[in-house]
Amino acid sequence: MKTIRLTMAQALVRFLENQYIAYDGIEHPFVEGVIMLPGHGNVVGLGQALAQEAHRMQVWQGKNEQGMAHTAVAFAKQCKRKKIIAVTSSVGPGAANMVTAAATATANNIPVLILPGDVYACRQPDPVLQQVEQTHDLSLSTNDAFRPVCRYWDRVVRPEQLMSAMLSAMRVLTDPANTGAVCVAMPQDVEGEAYDYPESFFARRVHRLARREPEAEVIAEAAEIIKNAKKPMLICGGGVRYSEAHEEFKRFAEATGIPFAETQAGKSAVVWDHPLNLGGVGVTGCSAANEIAREADVVIGVGTRYTDFTTASKWLFREDAKFININVSEFQALKLDALPVVADAKKALPALLAAVGSYKAPYTTEVAEAQARWRKELDRLDATAFGEGYVPEINDANAQSAFRFAKDLDASLTQTEVLGCINRCIDPEDVVIGAAGSLPGDMQRMWRPRAVDTYNMEYGYSCMGYEISGALGVKYAIGDRDVYAMCGDGSFIMLHAELLTAVQEHKKIHICLFNNASYGCINNLQVGHGNDTLCTELRWRGEDGKFSGPFMPVDFAKIAEGYGCKAYTIHSLAELKDAIADAKKIDGVPVLFDIRVLPKSMTDGYGAWWRVGDTAVSENQRNLDAYQDHLAHEKDARKY
Repeated sequence: MKTIRLTMAQALVRFLENQYIAYDGIEHPFVEGVIMLPGHGNVVGLGQALAQEAHRMQVWQGKNEQGMAHTAVAFAKQCKRKKIIAVTSSVGPGAANMVTAAATATANNIPVLILPGDVYACRQPDPVLQQVEQTHDLSLSTNDAFRPVCRYWDRVVRPEQLMSAMLSAMRVLTDPANTGAVCVAMPQDVEGEAYDYPESFFARRVHRLARREPEAEVIAEAAEIIKNAKKPMLICGGGVRYSEAHEEFKRFAEATGIPFAETQAGKSAVVWDHPLNLGGVGVTGCSAANEIAREADVVIGVGTRYTDFTTASKWLFREDAKFININVSEFQALKLDALPVVADAKKALPALLAAVGSYKAPYTTEVAEAQARWRKELDRLDATAFGEGYVPEINDANAQSAFRFAKDLDASLTQTEVLGCINRCIDPEDVVIGAAGSLPGDMQRMWRPRAVDTYNMEYGYSCMGYEISGALGVKYAIGDRDVYAMCGDGSFIMLHAELLTAVQEHKKIHICLFNNASYGCINNLQVGHGNDTLCTELRWRGEDGKFSGPFMPVDFAKIAEGYGCKAYTIHSLAELKDAIADAKKIDGVPVLFDIRVLPKSMTDGYGAWWRVGDTAVSENQRNLDAYQDHLAHEKDARKY
């Protein structure tokens, strides 16, 4: 057996250079590159290895470990999990920063390879800089925090362990049913230790994405359930997009006449104005989808995890509704006591279509009427403007903050009219991305994709700070097309370091910053359940000792300009339209639109319920009223 003497880090990079993925007759490299923020746990060993061994792979410089890992997550999501970026950091706080991003990846079933430096395996110099010592277990380090948020975790304490560790890592990263974050921790002394690795370890290795076929008996059973359905509906989940079953899903819906709703991950698998598209479903869904869902007797979920937002905390669907779940994951397919069709959607949908034969859903005008009502509401939302007679959605004393904000920050735009305007102004092939706050709800309801795979929403973890980092990852994935990040001011404040990376890399990303000087979504939740405003608005502390003073006039445009971006401050729709048109002429420079939007100017709930921790005991009657409402909805929710 021929061997080659390399350090562990050199062997790691050479191995990653030679990993390929194959599916549907296509074959290409799996690992696009590595994003790193050098520190004392990776700058010497892995840094030297990247300089020597990275030939095909790109190396990017990150600015914040969480941000650069989120960049990798968004990249893999946009690439439908068929390409990844590895991320590496130092041993202590740098590694800990990536834990949040690892959870984001795993919650969304998105592959990302995390390579944190680690404390010394030999322990001779302990405690080293940034080491957290645990007196009961000296084998623990910061990197053990990755264990509960990763699909696979390993620590390479001897150079020869790299081989089994990386084979297992690639197994998980390329597994459609069980992918997510993979952490391989690298003690900094072991990174530089040498071993005689077999040359076969570095041979071109092709990981084949085999499409699992459905079982004929299960397809037959599912077909019988559908053929007896009076009011069936489909749910288009992220698995439709990841399996690239767009056409198969659309063909099944059209042939059977079964309308479909979308999850956040499934949105843009089919364009918005398809005659059977009901739009978003659940807590952040629209009236059309939720109306049909409440009456559905058979629900066919394709590639969905059935989060509480999709099911409205299991309250949306009838107790006697039957579920058929098509999913590559047996765990996901069994949810809601469903008939599990454990298979790839691209294979299962044609088989199921053949089995149902000439079946047509016996709808008459219900679907078209529900869609018409929703489109009328969309028109209203697009045209909702601030002025005389304007009433914020949450109509209590706290809603007056909208008028105070308008005075303090010279704002007059509503969030819904701004979203509608952006939707109309950008090109159909442009990609939009979002993650947290009220914008994901407004976007799932209002955004109208005119081309497939142009909607990239991280809502499995709803992680603030993903938006800007994710926009950079999307840009790496889509090349010359444009990406627009829909970002609240709270998310921007929390994490925008990779905006500087975008400047450095000459990557034009558009940040549509909805500036309402508040954590508006949580403020709505807070006051909507009977509480007074507490720490959810960006106000000066007042003379009463509370945050009751004027709103803080943060100039986000100046912040972006300081990084080297082109920035616009927007107070009107005319200014917004002009700014978007002007920004299209710019090449290679990130753009930020500081859009002053009014608090309380979001969309409504449209017939859904979300279970939150309402309080059974309170001195505030509004809390008790909210608790009674909670009990009434909980009584009607499905039990499992």
